[in-house]
Amino acid sequence: MAADLLARIKQSAVLCDGAMGTLLYAKGIFINRSYDELNLSQPELIRSVHHDYLQAGAEIIETNTFGANSFRLARHSLADKARDINVAGARLAHETAKSFDVWVAGSVGPLGTRIEPLGKTSFEEAREAFRQQIAALVEGGVDLLILETFGYLEEIHQAMLAAHDVNVKLPLVAQVTIDEDGNCLDGSDPGTFVPKLMEWGADVIGCNCSVGPVAMLDVIERVRTLTSLPLSAQPNAGIPRSVDGRNIYLCSPEYMASYARKFVAAGARIVGGCCGTTPEHIRVMKAALRVGEARGKVASARVVGAAAAPKAIPALRLEERSPLGAKLARGEFVTMVEIVPPKGIDINKEIEGARFLKSVGVDGVNIPDSPRASARISNQALSLLIQQEVGMQAILHYTCRDRNVLCIQSDLLGAAAVGIRNLICITGDPPKMGNYPDATAVFDVDAIGLVNIVHNLNLGLDIGGNPIGTGTGFVLGVGANPGLTDLDEEIRRFEYKVEAGAEYAVTQPVFDINLLETFLGRIEHCRVPVVAGIWPLVSVRNAEFMKNELRVSVPDSILQRMAAAQNPEAARAEGVAIAREMLTSVRQMVQGAQISAPQGRYNLAVDVLEALGTNSPASV
Repeated sequence: MAADLLARIKQSAVLCDGAMGTLLYAKGIFINRSYDELNLSQPELIRSVHHDYLQAGAEIIETNTFGANSFRLARHSLADKARDINVAGARLAHETAKSFDVWVAGSVGPLGTRIEPLGKTSFEEAREAFRQQIAALVEGGVDLLILETFGYLEEIHQAMLAAHDVNVKLPLVAQVTIDEDGNCLDGSDPGTFVPKLMEWGADVIGCNCSVGPVAMLDVIERVRTLTSLPLSAQPNAGIPRSVDGRNIYLCSPEYMASYARKFVAAGARIVGGCCGTTPEHIRVMKAALRVGEARGKVASARVVGAAAAPKAIPALRLEERSPLGAKLARGEFVTMVEIVPPKGIDINKEIEGARFLKSVGVDGVNIPDSPRASARISNQALSLLIQQEVGMQAILHYTCRDRNVLCIQSDLLGAAAVGIRNLICITGDPPKMGNYPDATAVFDVDAIGLVNIVHNLNLGLDIGGNPIGTGTGFVLGVGANPGLTDLDEEIRRFEYKVEAGAEYAVTQPVFDINLLETFLGRIEHCRVPVVAGIWPLVSVRNAEFMKNELRVSVPDSILQRMAAAQNPEAARAEGVAIAREMLTSVRQMVQGAQISAPQGRYNLAVDVLEALGTNSPASV
């Protein structure tokens, strides 16, 4: 049967089915259900959807297993049912199709979790999940595999490797999802993803989901010039529009049918539909393709040569990127003071604070990104204004909380263009910690994935590995927390950050020297310059908040010292004294200090830095 399909599509196009989820939702299945599990609990419902598409003229029907991998199923406490669900999905499709001369395709979608380098899931974990699913689909008797809706090349690569691990001899259709510009979610354009999919063993290359027929036709025409392999096209029935709170796909069956002919004319051999496509769409598309076959042949491939894989350019040396980078490269002690962005647009206090800090020799000001998920003025804007008006370098915190991977890249390119060179890449506090707990977080990536993105930008490559010209030249910092209870996990993440390209680290506030010593000892094998966080406490309540709400390790002895202060002034003085002791103790262990300025009291930060000596904050 497999050989029959590949032979058939050399002669004429084959019509695939449409959306499964669209029909299940229309039949009353709520979106919080596992649609894949319906293979076990409501098999007749799944049969009815397959039957509707077969009756409409589909020649390939896909199994109801798009999300039937262990990661997605785990959200419904069904990970242990992965094999059963996939086997059942394949057998249901075969049983329904037994009186039709059609092929059954095993549908394999993304895991629904980020894999390395942008996430915590390893390549091997991803590959094993795909391996488990594909083996079950093969056991169930599918005739081909359709890997679909993959936005990240590394993820579809693992799925393809898994198919080879299972020793699948079935046709392998590799479909990516694209945006309006024809790029994958990771930024890969056809010149990047087509050669890779060919190299990894695809029998058919195509696109599905995300966009409507117009944008997909543009991409199919571009892909056609890059490969002689058969192509597939399965667009959505247009871009969804919200009508009375529901997403409605507005492309008519006749419109989809007109583009089905255009896909075939452009060289597609498998044509179908994705979200919003119904049996009625497939019925009209089938009639249109019959007319097209009667009128003449489809387009032949005209390969003009696959683009060479883009190459990185050498990054600037660390000492060439910024004064901070130069001091770190020379092994000199660096000093930073934190300036928190205001909640309004009046930045006079912050500007004057930066001038004061510059006048006493502080190396740079550290600008957090809406700390504790509070709404504040853009730290990128404040960093730029401080650099322009004060002439002092800013160290920009950049978080993953509020931005998808496209916005991250856009922001960082803009920051580089206006002269911001120093970053601290962190995951960010979740919105529920802030004053707008119902705000939606993004977290497309965490800090490890963000470091990978920045590292690529420094090498002149975007998130899809495409060249952008001159590299961004960022000095790439990360956060570290020596006081976490699960130190093994913190060390593992630190190793990943350094491997991804981190060049220095700033710790959470240090109140326990033993914890910092232990942490530094554990990272000797992946050591980068470490800047210790130092926080002058202002009250016992402040100390309790740090310990119990921010989960910073504050020893009882320090709580007792702060509690003994007789008045606010004495408490601030004691907090400075403790911070000076911390700074003096860590001076020889680390390569810098970041001093917080609680409540905007920059004089307290300078009082702490005086512990370094009388000539300058960085004096020994």
